[in-house]
Amino acid sequence: MNTVYAIETRKLHKRYDNFEALRGIDLHIPQGGFYGLLGPNGAGKTTTIGILTGLVNISSGEALVLGKDVIKDFRFTRSHLGLAPQELNFDPFFRLIDLLTLQAGYYGLTRRYSRERAYLMLEQFGLTSKTNSRMRELSGGMKRRVQLAKAMVHDPPIIILDEPTAGVDIELRHMLWQHLTTLNRQGKTILLTTHYIEEAEKLCDNVAIIDEGRIIAEGPPNELIKESGQTMISLKVDHWPDALDPSEWSVQVQDGQILIATDYPEKDMAQVITQVTQQNVTVEEARICRSSLEDVFIKLTGKSIDD
Repeated sequence: MNTVYAIETRKLHKRYDNFEALRGIDLHIPQGGFYGLLGPNGAGKTTTIGILTGLVNISSGEALVLGKDVIKDFRFTRSHLGLAPQELNFDPFFRLIDLLTLQAGYYGLTRRYSRERAYLMLEQFGLTSKTNSRMRELSGGMKRRVQLAKAMVHDPPIIILDEPTAGVDIELRHMLWQHLTTLNRQGKTILLTTHYIEEAEKLCDNVAIIDEGRIIAEGPPNELIKESGQTMISLKVDHWPDALDPSEWSVQVQDGQILIATDYPEKDMAQVITQVTQQNVTVEEARICRSSLEDVFIKLTGKSIDD
């Protein structure tokens, strides 16, 4: 029996004249997954989202939502997606309650149920006091919340978020993290693009790193860190030891510290300290330094996320 993924792409290509934005993207996002798509600017993240939501035409390949083709079965696929794009897009003169009610109506919900969903979204995103306010009266953070409420008002099983916390303060970011985690636990599939790599590391079950239109790494964040990252024992000492046995470790001196690369830092820590102290060297500080997903991203792409 074939697995029906929430989102699946097969050899997905997108060309603009002589520029190839996507070069054979394969994605397999399971239902109920929390999936992160990471890449520097221009890597192809927004193009991929545009294809899934019908905003960008496919040059070649396939894109499926819940097993349905996004072109042949566009009514089905679009009704099962909720998109919060990076750019804010509102009519500034609508009251929030009317804006969300109208948005739900686009997906065939009755006016009564659309109203119920609109009030529920306002409550969930802490906007009840702004029910009758207009978009031009809201702060930037509140507008971002409305953007997310619009994506979810028709209760789609799949939510696509393109930079959902861009430009919001830390308090709101953590509130959104909590809300998205709750939605995922309730069974929603979430596809996230973000410039905050710690956001993906914290929230996502799996991430794909995309660069120049190709996926160059994919997997759970902790596995990517284990495969492509590095773990170091860092020692701060009162003076340098004459030597360390390098047969098991790669040893270097950096920023006034001894750094020992090892796959087993907890096991090797005692042996390293023993070798150092036997040379009458005092260890002033010893700690284990582990790579982050951002370290892996930079190593694989040669760029920061903002490049």
